[in-house]
Amino acid sequence: MQYDLTEEQILLQNMVRRLARDKVAPGAGKRDEDGKFDWEMVDLMRENGLYGIDFPEEYGGSHAGMLALAIVVEELCKVDASCGLLIADHELGSLPILLAANEAQREKYLPKLASGEHLAAFGLTEPAAGSDVARLRCRARKDGDSYVLNGTKNFITNGGVADVVTVYAVTDPDAPAHKNAGVFIVEKGTPGFSVGKKENKMGIRWSETVELIFEDCRVPAENLLGKEGDGFHIMMKTLDFSRAGVAAQALGIAAGALEYATAYAKERVAFGKPIIEHQGIGFKLADMAMRTEAARQLLYKTCALLQEQPKDMSRLSPELIRMSSMSKCYCGDVAMWVTTEAVQVLGGYGYIKEYPVERMMRDAKITQIYEGTNEIQRMVIAKTL
Repeated sequence: MQYDLTEEQILLQNMVRRLARDKVAPGAGKRDEDGKFDWEMVDLMRENGLYGIDFPEEYGGSHAGMLALAIVVEELCKVDASCGLLIADHELGSLPILLAANEAQREKYLPKLASGEHLAAFGLTEPAAGSDVARLRCRARKDGDSYVLNGTKNFITNGGVADVVTVYAVTDPDAPAHKNAGVFIVEKGTPGFSVGKKENKMGIRWSETVELIFEDCRVPAENLLGKEGDGFHIMMKTLDFSRAGVAAQALGIAAGALEYATAYAKERVAFGKPIIEHQGIGFKLADMAMRTEAARQLLYKTCALLQEQPKDMSRLSPELIRMSSMSKCYCGDVAMWVTTEAVQVLGGYGYIKEYPVERMMRDAKITQIYEGTNEIQRMVIAKTL
């Protein structure tokens, strides 16, 4: 199993780090304040080939793997978590196609997704249910050579800007919850498919999070991934892979907050010396550094294991599912703790929007919530012990 980064991964890391510093960081505060989706950032990601990091070469991707994807997301999230989410959520929305599509579906959708010409979103959560899939109510009724979708999805990242949404919908309400659904590729502009409420969020503010509405939305039967009844398995394996993307977001936020707080503590003088030389602050930063590095090692190991697995519908081992949940849960908890401590290191300045650590603290919270709350992750970890 790979442990150290390869030369190619180090080059990628350095490239994205420069890109984040020079092109992403300068406008991060303004984008957060405005809360408006930034297409210039989308273009920047496209121009640098970052959307296709984990896509197969035969469809225009670089096939660099999950660890490379995590490195990209981490470096972007050090300066702007919403920007890193562009890449992580595109991967999430594309994963059902990467995992379960037939060759015709792959040829139709993957090249434009790999280039970033088209953006993807993942439609799972509903107003009354997210983690509790038995309560999901969005329906897909077979009608001739089509399926007719009715229902509402909410909290859908990229939902209003995506060209393609992979949607989880119940096909047989009388079947058991793990056999009653399918995943459908729904294209932007399909009649009956509309975007509803846009959420005004605490963090990741310029990342678009919306409600999706399906009203007699007719989708070709050929847009069903796999077969009826495969939806639960597709969704679960998608999340087993995508949790590493959330962990990478969290790690990047923590690392960015640690870097900023450390630099501040070396410059800020109190009682005749930099505050990092006072034990109360120095020990705090030491603990922040230890937890951040521990999170990085857990995530990198998880990604190294995941990228050895085929992108198909074969089952992951309980051990690997546990690693995926552990990395998401631990990195999310570390991000929340480190950013809160970073605010404390800066004192009153940490509470002011002129300084980025308060934004980082707001951004960190979501990594404990979406793609399975950290409480759900602990349930998964316990069940796989």
